[in-house]
Amino acid sequence: MIRTFEQQEVESLALHGSIPIINGLTDFCHPCQIMADLMTIREFKGRLEGLKMCFIGDGNNMMNSLIVGGLKTGMSVCVAYPVGYEPAAEIIEFAAQYGDKFSACHVPMDAAKNADVVITDVWASMGQESEKAIREKAFKEYQINFELMNVAAPDAMVLHCLPAHREEEITAEEFEKHSAEIFEEAENRLHAQKAVMVKLMK
Repeated sequence: MIRTFEQQEVESLALHGSIPIINGLTDFCHPCQIMADLMTIREFKGRLEGLKMCFIGDGNNMMNSLIVGGLKTGMSVCVAYPVGYEPAAEIIEFAAQYGDKFSACHVPMDAAKNADVVITDVWASMGQESEKAIREKAFKEYQINFELMNVAAPDAMVLHCLPAHREEEITAEEFEKHSAEIFEEAENRLHAQKAVMVKLMK
């Protein structure tokens, strides 16, 4: 397993390695986390197909991977992000083949409307600490809060890959309200990654 910054490092390792390579995380994608997220959604909702997933925040590795994972499992996906923080161009190109199952906007309330699952991530990820002040300004409206959850489905769940910065990307109130889902998601990292290892070690 490799956790790194450049996606190319993972792909080079996989190209020249003689064993399966697991992408633990790159700047481009976070597939192991998304497998745990999808597992958690199915655990709480009983299915994936037909649900609406919404991601609020940065067009980072989490947004990139959730778009791919959500669409591939039959969900519709809507993302909201500030101008200049969009997901990778190749992800948008991938999503285009799913037609109206994918949408993107800059208004969090629009993205969250009738969502079954609302997901966010920190405003400044690892390696972006120097951008913290700029990002706080750009993302101040991109928060999971009572008002946003009011437009989601009545039984909507919330996920966060942790660690969370309460009162930034999510209010303490909404975090506590959905803590059972969020902590189950954290535990499912173990189970989802065990499944990956079993599959690759056969």
